[in-house]
Amino acid sequence: MPISARTDLMALMRGAEPVVAEAAATLVAMQRAPLATARKELRDIVTDADLAAERIVIDGLRSLTPGAAILSEERGFSGNASGPRWIVDPLDGTVNYASGLPWYSVSAAYHDGDEALVGLVQSPLADVCARYVQGALATVNGEPVRVSSTRSLSDAVVSVILTSHYQPDEVRMAAAIIERLGSAVRGVRIVVSGALEMTWIAAGRLDAFVSIKADLVSHAAAMPLVRAAGGRVTTIAGEASQFDDLQKIASNGHIHDELLRLLEEIAL
Repeated sequence: MPISARTDLMALMRGAEPVVAEAAATLVAMQRAPLATARKELRDIVTDADLAAERIVIDGLRSLTPGAAILSEERGFSGNASGPRWIVDPLDGTVNYASGLPWYSVSAAYHDGDEALVGLVQSPLADVCARYVQGALATVNGEPVRVSSTRSLSDAVVSVILTSHYQPDEVRMAAAIIERLGSAVRGVRIVVSGALEMTWIAAGRLDAFVSIKADLVSHAAAMPLVRAAGGRVTTIAGEASQFDDLQKIASNGHIHDELLRLLEEIAL
């Protein structure tokens, strides 16, 4: 990438930082007050904090990049489908948030249609601030990203998504994955904030992450962080996962093939 292009992307990331920070601060403030909630798919919910953070992010990014389209969790897609777009999740981990738990984040990725060029993930109560600029920057809390050194699945801590919008067959498959991992790994965690969990992998705090039904928006900013840190993000079949793939299997890379073999056994 030419130096001028990297400089432009760095400037774009710096411009997006205060937008994401304002949304994160708003979420912290609103979590202390009573929340209005509404039901979405199955038992999933949306809160007034989701909508407030989304307004901040969309308005801020639209002002920063008037020509870019925006794909967001609640409002969906708006803008030119053939050009660059922001992919944003203004509150990833809504159920955690509404329950008063700290495992949630704001994420935003500037995407050219093929890959993320800029990514930001901020989890204010988990003390995580991640920044990515293609070819120029990949940090968590100001430190260069680096995956864990764990080389055996038996020594790994793995998080699995099991969430309220899963259909019954998806619940059964996720439960089978948890049961199998429970006898194969050091620890299984269910956090359900994909951007945060992938960022933990990039920072070496978590060894792997399994989602069989990922949404379009939660992981776009964190996936390039994992890869920049030396990790992998694939489908169960081992193909590189794209932002719109349902399956996102992320790991430090060292245990990835072993993890995929276990998942393939369950999927069959």
